[in-house]
Amino acid sequence: MPQSDFLSASNKLPDIESLQENISQKIDSFLDHSFGKSSIFPILRDYPTRTGKMLRPAICIAACGAVGGNIENAYNTAAAIELIHNAFLIKDDIVDGSDFRRGKTTLNRMHGLEIALNAGDALKVISLSALLDNLPLIGVRKSLQIMLEFIQMARFSVEGQLMDVEWVKKSRVDLTQKDYYGMCVRKSCWYTTIGPCRTGVTIGSEFAAPEQLAIVTDFATKMGLAFQIRDDLLNLLSTFKEYGKEINGDIWEGKRTVMLIHLLENCLPSEKKVIAAILKKERSKKKVPEITYIRELMDRCGSISYADNLSNRYAKDAIRVLDRKCGWMTNKPWKRALRQLVEYVVSRNK
Repeated sequence: MPQSDFLSASNKLPDIESLQENISQKIDSFLDHSFGKSSIFPILRDYPTRTGKMLRPAICIAACGAVGGNIENAYNTAAAIELIHNAFLIKDDIVDGSDFRRGKTTLNRMHGLEIALNAGDALKVISLSALLDNLPLIGVRKSLQIMLEFIQMARFSVEGQLMDVEWVKKSRVDLTQKDYYGMCVRKSCWYTTIGPCRTGVTIGSEFAAPEQLAIVTDFATKMGLAFQIRDDLLNLLSTFKEYGKEINGDIWEGKRTVMLIHLLENCLPSEKKVIAAILKKERSKKKVPEITYIRELMDRCGSISYADNLSNRYAKDAIRVLDRKCGWMTNKPWKRALRQLVEYVVSRNK
């Protein structure tokens, strides 16, 4: 779809829903080209076609448009990011033993561990092939830059995931918010906001200066932290119908969210001892009253309101960077779209 279809003559915000539809079609074409004749094709299409936020592709394309680039040149990269995101979701559901994703049964519950693992691997392979299609669009130099960004994004994400899993396995109750920040930036921010922003700016600019990439990394880090903290809050505050996943699932799984770390820092020593004993248990051995105990303590210790304020603060900081340091983003409607996406991540209810 030409860029003019997203931007009206009256200078309104880009049509994000049309953008999402275009990315869905692009993903479907990549899947069809690689596995259209395979019996696994419907399984590979499952997660990508479930109703999702499409936040990562939207950020990539908005960043490309904000620096004056042709957004069509960002479609392959945006689709590749969404494909690897869905691959990570399959892996997360396996690791966490999750039953639901986006309101439906997870692949590992529907088809078994072996098929789910292979489906995740297939989506990763397709995401890389999507990046190869960048060559005729943006040339060799930018295509290699995008590949390097993609590798860095995936590496940080895996590192953060390993940190998260290790904290649960070792029953860590001595973590600080600085520890959470380091894990969250790696696990969530790099592939949710930083990678999409950096690749979008790289594609859209004639030459993305290191200083500009550093600024968008700062902006996207703050946006990503706001997003992840809000996501962790929704796990506690939303409903299954809206959230599409198990409510309080992070407590059942022992995830070291910012709310849990804040609780461990602010509860009584006797309460911390009880929490540590609960967290040390395997998920299947935890009891509903134990989960309720931790959840109610979060309210009493102000951990929920603390996290909500923190998420909003990161969002405001992200917008401040966008307003004060990104004057080189010359396409105002697309720059406003980036601002709108920041506002969305802290106001969403699913």
